[in-house]
Amino acid sequence: MAPLDVTAIKRDFPIFNRTVRDGRRLVYLDSGATSQKPVQVLDAEREFYEKHNAAVHRGAHQLAEEATDAFEHARLNIAGFIGAKADDLVFTKNATEAINLVAYSFLNATLKFSRGKDLPDGAERFVLAEGDEIVVSEMEHHANLIPWQELADKTGAVLRWIGLTDDGRLDESTYANVITNRTKIVSVTHQSNLLGSVTDLAPIVKAARAVGALVLLDACQSVPHMPVDVSELGVDFIAWSGHKMLGPLGIGCLWGKSEILAAMPPFITGGSMIETVHMESSTFALPPKRFEAGVPMAAQAVGLSAAVDYLNRIGMAAVAAHEHDLTQAVLRELAEIDGVRIIGPKDSTNRGSAISFVLDGLHPHDVGQILDENGVAVRVGHHCAWPVCRRYSVPATTRATFYIYNDMEDVQALADGIRSAKKFFGV
Repeated sequence: MAPLDVTAIKRDFPIFNRTVRDGRRLVYLDSGATSQKPVQVLDAEREFYEKHNAAVHRGAHQLAEEATDAFEHARLNIAGFIGAKADDLVFTKNATEAINLVAYSFLNATLKFSRGKDLPDGAERFVLAEGDEIVVSEMEHHANLIPWQELADKTGAVLRWIGLTDDGRLDESTYANVITNRTKIVSVTHQSNLLGSVTDLAPIVKAARAVGALVLLDACQSVPHMPVDVSELGVDFIAWSGHKMLGPLGIGCLWGKSEILAAMPPFITGGSMIETVHMESSTFALPPKRFEAGVPMAAQAVGLSAAVDYLNRIGMAAVAAHEHDLTQAVLRELAEIDGVRIIGPKDSTNRGSAISFVLDGLHPHDVGQILDENGVAVRVGHHCAWPVCRRYSVPATTRATFYIYNDMEDVQALADGIRSAKKFFGV
């Protein structure tokens, strides 16, 4: 596969025209938090506001028709990016909201059932009894942990989790004990935002199916970085954020199987998501509108659709291959620096390009400060994955994450910056 032309790609990203810290070249290694945006995405969002701005699904005038057409075309295009149908794609403001949408469907179904209220056909699988189980993993981002903690607290369900091995993988030997006939949903990350490890989904899906449990996949770190096709995953839901895949802030996606979305009670209620409204009660629209109350984020959807077009032109297999090469290079470089310890897999097998590390004798925040002074933007802290840091007995890590606009020169800049930190602090 031909390597990416990173020089040409960078020309599409206006932010790389600027410098940082007294004229230093910007080396952006924080795409795991949010990616930079190409001009094609910026132009698409701007053009919507300049030429078609109106509230979608409302109004009989031309602008409203154009806005609605643009919005629904975006849905079709984004759904196609993951091999899905448009009607199975729900827009949210981010992946956190998408996961909460599913969690609240369980809560709302449970509360309505307890009061003898009508539920959509098939919604009984969302009703939780005390002692039912919710399964996550120890390497989840807080967005895929806290909603389930809250759901368990409110319903009497039990939260259980799959542990981690010393090398940063899920402990597959525990699946049979953790996923039981009381399990109602298994919600795991596709790729850890801290460890970089990629989850082998097949055994998890098999264990969940054996007990009739649903499976949700947090795909925030996979959809932007590797080919993802929902028809091949075997899961019931996937959630991800647009801003991590070159798209705008403020838009996320939830894909769900048609029959499962149809069985779910709504999360947020109001305009647009209704079928009929009376003073005493209301009925709700079919998915995806059922889950998109209020005026939707049309311009952001158009921008995300442009991001999909951009990534499709490159090809997701090429994106994944490029990041794999960078990951191998980073792991080699860091292995040659005394005192650096990788938190997560030490090789590039089933591994993404999120690389977290600690440096003996220095707090990760100090390492990050010196890297920043050298123009290298990384993230420091627990990366919204505090239990992972506790599992590996570190207060925090320094994390570098790579994307299509990074190259071997950026890998070298990271390594040089770490050596500068060692020299500056005398460790």
